Amino acid sequence: MSIEQSRRRFLGHLGVAGVAGMGGLATVGLGSGGRSFAAEPPPEITTVTLERIPGTCTAPAYVAEALLQAEGFTDIRYRPRDTDPVTELTHKQIDWSTAVTADAIANMDDGAPLTMVAGVHPGCYELIAHDHVRSITGLKGRTVGWSRGYVSSRYLVSLMAKFVGLDPHNDIHWIEDSGTDPMNLFVERKIDAFLTSMPQSLELHDRRMGHTLVNSVTDRPWSQYFCCMLVGRTEFVREYPIATKRIVRAWLKAADLCANEPERMARLIVDKGFSPRYDYALQTLQELPYGVWRDFDPEDTARFFALRLNEAGYIKSTPDRIIAEHTDWRFINELKRELKT
Repeated sequence: MSIEQSRRRFLGHLGVAGVAGMGGLATVGLGSGGRSFAAEPPPEITTVTLERIPGTCTAPAYVAEALLQAEGFTDIRYRPRDTDPVTELTHKQIDWSTAVTADAIANMDDGAPLTMVAGVHPGCYELIAHDHVRSITGLKGRTVGWSRGYVSSRYLVSLMAKFVGLDPHNDIHWIEDSGTDPMNLFVERKIDAFLTSMPQSLELHDRRMGHTLVNSVTDRPWSQYFCCMLVGRTEFVREYPIATKRIVRAWLKAADLCANEPERMARLIVDKGFSPRYDYALQTLQELPYGVWRDFDPEDTARFFALRLNEAGYIKSTPDRIIAEHTDWRFINELKRELKT
């Protein structure tokens, strides 16, 4: 895509006007094609609580703040993570999160009242190991760290291991410390490998610590599916459908901004305190394919991960049951038409 085509696509997708300096978005309250949001019913609720995590891959959640204001939300809160997003959603500590697809589905199977409404982006995760582990099959008999409270996932690593013939239940020694970032354990060589995302993966590469076994941005089949889905509390989705559509719209427009204006959006999230380093924020936005939410089918992603988790013995539900009980694609389908180029 040429620079001019990218610019036209950006302007076509962006439903707010401009950026005021580098500190935030200046909104005018216009929807696609210049249609005023005022022509739609206002959101049933004007307060929304989102999650704040150390990772920069969740940048659309932070870029969306001004877009949410344009959508009619007057109280937008970012709650620092102190456990995993599924627990925080279930306990009504937050309303929405960009959750790891495999983790969300596993918790849905356990009865978590969650609903997936859209895919956000594929990729972002790297399985990193010390140099004595040369492949995923080399994890047999090794230690892999994970933690519910940090950007890590036992389920996704398990599926990667099973994909190459390992038994994730018996071949891997799992090390969990809910109060410690697995990266610390990795740096101290207390574990052999762990799954992480940006900026941790960028920092480890800069420090020349370990190497990548799997990069879900580039390695199939993981690169062909959304690694992270926009997940809301089922109660919120059912009770506030207008607010839900407005939230999804703001999130997807924020993803477009991250894809088309990475330099400006990186500066925005750093200036607002969501990320400490501009270089890492910029590299994240440049490398992750935020703009493919139109092209990938979120139901395909839900089916793929539900099937893999069922085959690995992590869930009892069939893919059809997960999709029927824990997804609602009405909003993304409407917005794909509304926000098309």
